[in-house]
Amino acid sequence: MNIDQLKAMLELQALQNFHSNPGQSASGLFQDMLSSILNDQSTALGATATKLDELFEDALAAVGSSNLSKQNITQTLPPIQLTKIATNSNANFDGLIDQAAAMFSVPAKLIKSVIQKESNFNPNAVSHAGASGLMQLMPSTARDLGVKNIFDPAENIQGGAKYLKQLLDKYENQVDLALAAYNAGPGNVDKYGGIPPFKETKNYVRQVTDIYSS
Repeated sequence: MNIDQLKAMLELQALQNFHSNPGQSASGLFQDMLSSILNDQSTALGATATKLDELFEDALAAVGSSNLSKQNITQTLPPIQLTKIATNSNANFDGLIDQAAAMFSVPAKLIKSVIQKESNFNPNAVSHAGASGLMQLMPSTARDLGVKNIFDPAENIQGGAKYLKQLLDKYENQVDLALAAYNAGPGNVDKYGGIPPFKETKNYVRQVTDIYSS
């Protein structure tokens, strides 16, 4: 994982901490985030303490004051752009998508349609819920699928394609139900005997299906 992805993690952790501890100082906030990453993630990320220390200092310098409140930091974070998000063309991943499609017998266009909806081809995308990468895999799902580096495009696409294959098999190749399960979980699809009555899921299925059939 590169420094930009570490910054993405830091920003996500910051946003989460803003809501849980509104009275903490900027210095304490970023120190807590740094400690959390060092304690829980440094081995998995292959990151060094030195890099994380530098990231901590950069964050404090960007905020501009160790005494700012979290409310002020929240207002300051967007323009300083701790996270650098690259613009990616779908063509950059065509080869990986084709490989995963062949590996798991899933239509390449379906994989591409899911990626377009989930992350718009940004391999560093992280949702507020913690879903990550091109196909927005949750950490627990990624582990079950054998994905070790969720931000690696090849691993993420293969994991997402494998999951789509499992869902397509489960729902007898009914693409709409597989997509509903990808979004809301198979438990909800089974519970409601079809696409769950969730506005988000209904819109998700419609939008991915429209991309897929276009």
